[in-house]
Amino acid sequence: MAGVRGLIVIEGLIGVGKTTLCRILERDWGARLVLEPAEDNPFLAEFYADPQRFAFPAQMFYLANRYAQQVAARQTSLFHPLTVCDYLMAKDGIFAEMTLTGHELTLYQRFAGLLDEEPLRPDFVVFLDSETEVIRERIARRGISAEQVIPAAYLDDLRERYHRLWDRWDLCPVHVVRTDNVDYVTDEAARANVLAMIAGWLDGKPAPGAPEPVRETRQRALFGG
Repeated sequence: MAGVRGLIVIEGLIGVGKTTLCRILERDWGARLVLEPAEDNPFLAEFYADPQRFAFPAQMFYLANRYAQQVAARQTSLFHPLTVCDYLMAKDGIFAEMTLTGHELTLYQRFAGLLDEEPLRPDFVVFLDSETEVIRERIARRGISAEQVIPAAYLDDLRERYHRLWDRWDLCPVHVVRTDNVDYVTDEAARANVLAMIAGWLDGKPAPGAPEPVRETRQRALFGG
């Protein structure tokens, strides 16, 4: 989309379509793409097989690489009208609290506390979500061996932690978009609908039916209106 500007973060659990949507924005709108360096983590397969033993090195690798990548992206984002990233730096803390305990968590928090929590400050976050069983079916179809051992309870816990983050998140709006029955790869109407929602949020003119920010929705539920 010509003339579109801003910084968007697409977040969500594994298998909800984050990277796919980011690549669509790159292809259709010429967005600059910042993708999480997940596949480069040499401890990831070992972590999935033995979380207690490999959680700390896996998490420290993510912390260092994610932060370095976002700092580099921040330095060059001014030269690109639209940047889309498939993760928030804040997710690193979510995973650390899930996987680390005791002295390892304390050490992680000391290192993380030395860093700017969000080197990239997005205009808004799109949090893609699907039912756990839908996610597990997609993981099975992807066929990546390291992912096949991820239990449903892990995904449920992770989703709940994300929503607790959104409850206190005040850096930018967060919009939750369900992708259970959405295929924006082959379904042109579904793709157009998602892109229209994102374009509306960027322009400050939300498309009809687009999800409101999480905090506004919850405040309305609490206080009425």
